[in-house]
Amino acid sequence: MNEPRHGYWCECWTQDLTEGERPMLRASLDAYSASQADRWVAVTLRTISSALDSDASDTAWAWLSQGRIATRQALLRSEPCTVTITHGQTRITWTIRPVLFVPLAHRQGLELPACAYAFKPGAPDYPS
Repeated sequence: MNEPRHGYWCECWTQDLTEGERPMLRASLDAYSASQADRWVAVTLRTISSALDSDASDTAWAWLSQGRIATRQALLRSEPCTVTITHGQTRITWTIRPVLFVPLAHRQGLELPACAYAFKPGAPDYPS
């Protein structure tokens, strides 16, 4: 990949609603097509649906049967999408955002700037 490439950044977040905690990132994925991005959510929802309470399972299957089409169409229009279900006291949210993936410079075979050789690893910032 030598040129920037359009794609989608996908994340899965959970939040414990009883504790008032901040959401925690559980997984992420770089997808290069709208179908790959919404398929990631679909596979996950199908996988966990049997373990969900009835309301969350209904929400999951509603998205799988109807909402997935709207999600795909929105992604093709370069609009971000969110899918959320609540199981008991846990909120699970998948986000999909259109992004531009920029290639990173490969360090091998290139002349690095002088400052790269001046770097000396120091002690960690945390106590041992």
